[in-house]
Amino acid sequence: MRHLLDTQTLSRADAIQILDVAEDMADTQLREVRKLPTLRGKTVVNLFFEDSTRTRISFEAAAKRLSADVINFSAKGSSVSKGESLQDTAQTLQAMGADAVVIRHGASGAPRTLASSGWITAGVVNAGDGTHEHPTQALLDAFTMRKRRFGADSRGRDLDGMRVTIVGDVLHSRVARSNVWLLATLGAEVTLVAPPTLVPQDVSLWPATILYNLDEAIERRPDALMMLRIQLERMNAAYFPTEREYSRRWGLDPLRLEALGSDSIVMHPGPMNRGLEISAAAADSARSTVLEQVTHGVSVRMAVLYLLLSGSEHEASTAPNGVHKNDKEYAR
Repeated sequence: MRHLLDTQTLSRADAIQILDVAEDMADTQLREVRKLPTLRGKTVVNLFFEDSTRTRISFEAAAKRLSADVINFSAKGSSVSKGESLQDTAQTLQAMGADAVVIRHGASGAPRTLASSGWITAGVVNAGDGTHEHPTQALLDAFTMRKRRFGADSRGRDLDGMRVTIVGDVLHSRVARSNVWLLATLGAEVTLVAPPTLVPQDVSLWPATILYNLDEAIERRPDALMMLRIQLERMNAAYFPTEREYSRRWGLDPLRLEALGSDSIVMHPGPMNRGLEISAAAADSARSTVLEQVTHGVSVRMAVLYLLLSGSEHEASTAPNGVHKNDKEYAR
């Protein structure tokens, strides 16, 4: 794997490979020694032009548990705030010897520009670009669904026939876009629920069913219900009358939680607006996977960095389950 820029072009085989390697990484995190020597001597740069806590820390933890050196670059307080271009920043990182760049940017397409420009030779991982995609979030969501559905027998499995409903601010959500493409690739049936004003114009081209009524969607008994954060910081117009009205019509309150099927899980990419798109009762219920998603996110990002930086290099000495043999010895 050279770069990870989106899920729309990710094949089923590649997606399952990432999920399976993430299983191996998750297993190593249950041992007394959780750190692996796999990326020793490699440098991973977290290049964040937008504010982030969960994603940046998750990538940092993943890189450090693989023994990579990590450089955190924030646009605020850097030369970017003085007018430095993405090209100049990238070439500076190249001169520093970056092996992988994890980039979050407010402009859709910035990671692809970085990967295809020739400015750097490092692998590029998209950690969220504009309203385009957030591939590792979709991968960790799929990992969580697969784990809940198959448990210890999840390796090699897809999500064929699983019914997933995604609710909320689809218009501004890169998480929704990445999930739609990845889940469809893995065989899931995807339904999007949102106010008409928060549905993208090109949604008819997506492999998903569109509904505008959350109660109707719940009556269809989804296996997973994913509530999206209302991204007020991206809204430059009034997309719904009031927050109270939105919560009443499209929020997951205790009554809707009770109406869900007994085996349905509740997901949220975080951070949550409690009382707006999701109630405290739903967020803290036994069927909520919010904290599991955070935990699985580290394993998935470990897998992505492993495949990006050492997959081909260690191919000859890789154990059958995808983790380098020396890494397994080290972790015992």
